[in-house]
Amino acid sequence: MDNFKRRDGLPMEFDGAEAAAGALNPDREPPQEEPARQYYFIEKCRQHVSEEGRRLGHPLTAAVITFGCQMNARDSEKLSGILERAGYVLTDSEEADFVIYNTCTVRDNANQRVYGRLGFVNSMKKKNPHKRVALCGCMMQEPSVIERIRTSYRFVDLIFGTHNLFKFAELLCTMYESDRMVIDIWRDADRIVEELPVTRKYPFKSGINIMFGCDNFCSYCIVPYVRGRERSRRPGDILGEIRALAAQGVVEVMLLGQNVNSYGKNLEHPISFAQLLREAEQIDGIERIRFMTSHPKDLSDELIEVMGSSDKICRHLHLPLQSGSTRILQAMNRRYTKEQYLALAEKIRSRIPDISLTTDIIVGFPGETMADVEETIDVVRRVKFDNAFTFLYSRRTGTPAAAMENQVPREAAQAGFDRLLACVQETAREQVARLSGQTRAALVEEVNPHDPSLLTGRLSNNIIVHFPGAASLIGRIVPVELLENHGFYFIGRMTP
Repeated sequence: MDNFKRRDGLPMEFDGAEAAAGALNPDREPPQEEPARQYYFIEKCRQHVSEEGRRLGHPLTAAVITFGCQMNARDSEKLSGILERAGYVLTDSEEADFVIYNTCTVRDNANQRVYGRLGFVNSMKKKNPHKRVALCGCMMQEPSVIERIRTSYRFVDLIFGTHNLFKFAELLCTMYESDRMVIDIWRDADRIVEELPVTRKYPFKSGINIMFGCDNFCSYCIVPYVRGRERSRRPGDILGEIRALAAQGVVEVMLLGQNVNSYGKNLEHPISFAQLLREAEQIDGIERIRFMTSHPKDLSDELIEVMGSSDKICRHLHLPLQSGSTRILQAMNRRYTKEQYLALAEKIRSRIPDISLTTDIIVGFPGETMADVEETIDVVRRVKFDNAFTFLYSRRTGTPAAAMENQVPREAAQAGFDRLLACVQETAREQVARLSGQTRAALVEEVNPHDPSLLTGRLSNNIIVHFPGAASLIGRIVPVELLENHGFYFIGRMTP
C-alpha cells in the first residue's frame, strides 16, 4: 500500500453544493443545470465503480499523472476530487485500474513524453484487460494529436480537452457505458462551472484558478489555441473559495492564470488584479499569497504598490523575459522592449528591495543570432534573476513562429543556450548567496525525500531550504537560519 496517497480525512471543497446535490437519484433523468448535473453523474459513476470493483474482487484504484504547469496541477486536483468521490482509491502508480494523463503541449518534448507513457501503459493493459486509460489537457486540443491517438493508440478509452474538464464525471459514465473510445473535445469554453469536488495534494496550501485562457498570442505559444480566450472568475467566487480553504487549515494560496495582470478586465463589473489581492489579504487564516504568472506588458504600478505594502503577498515575482533582444521580442509579439523590461525590473526592486525575481527565457527563436543572445545575457547580468528557466525554442505547429523563415539550426541554438545557462547559474548563485546567515520564515512542505532526517521548507521568496526537524512541523511556518548555500537551495537549522 506504499503507493497510495494519504488522504488523512482531507476535506473536500464546497461541501454545501455537494450536499445540495447529494439527494439526486441517479436512476432519474439528469438535471440540466451545473454543477448539479455533474453530481448526478458522480453518483452514477459510484454504481459503475462499485460494480466493477465487486467483479474484480478489489476496490478500483485511479492515478492522475500530471504534465506541465501549475494550472494543470490544479486541474488534476479537480480530476482527483471527482474520482475519489466516485469511489476510486487514489494512487500514484500507473499500475492503477484507471490512469489519467493530464497533458501539456507547450513544447514538443512534452508531447513525446506522453506518447512514451502510452507505450508503457499499453504493455500493462495487455496483461490487465480491465485497465482503463484516459487522456486530457492541452495536448488533446490539437487535432493532429487526436488523429494520431485514434490510429496508433486505439487502446485509450477516454479523451477530453481543457474546456470541458468539468464534465469529467459525465464522460466517465459514458466511458463505462460504451465499448468504444470516447472523445469529447470542445473548441472553446462557454462557461466556468464552480463548486465541483477537489482533492488537494497538500492540506496546508492550494492553487486557485482566478482566470482561464490567454489573449496575448505570443507568436511561439500554442496556449491561446488550446486554453482559449481569457475568462475571469467572479471575485466573490474566488474570495469565497479562499475563505473555505482558510477554514480547512490552508495557510498559503497561489492565484493562477496565464497572465494574472489581465484579471478582471472582461468581467461585467471590472476589477483589477491588485484590487483582488487587497481583498484576498484581508482573509483571516491565510498567511501567504502567491501568484503566477505576470506578463511584463501590463504589470501595473498599483500591483507593485500592493505587493510592496503587504505582509502576506510573497516576496517572489515570476516575470518572463523570453528574450533580451528588442528585435526578437517584437517577432515574439511580446509587446515590450528590452529597455522597458529593464525599467520595470528596476522599479520593482526599488519598491520591494527584498523581492526575488525569476524568469523564463527562450533561446533559438527564428532569426535569433548570437548577438541577440548576448542582449539576453546583458539583461540577466543587469537584473540578476534569482533563477531563470531556460528553454530551447520548440517549434509548435499552428503558431506564427512555426511558419517563420530563418529557423535556427539546433547546433547554433544549443551554443547560445549554453552561454546563457552559464550566466544564469553564475548570477543566480550570487543573488541567492546574499541570504547566507539570515533567518527567514519557511513553510514546511514535506520530509526530504532524499534524506528523511531533514524537512524541506519554502521561503517567501520561493527559495528552498532543507533543515533537521520533526514531520509534525509539516504545514507550519517556522524560522530557519540559512547556513549553507548550495546554489539554488540552502541547508539550515530551525531557530527558537
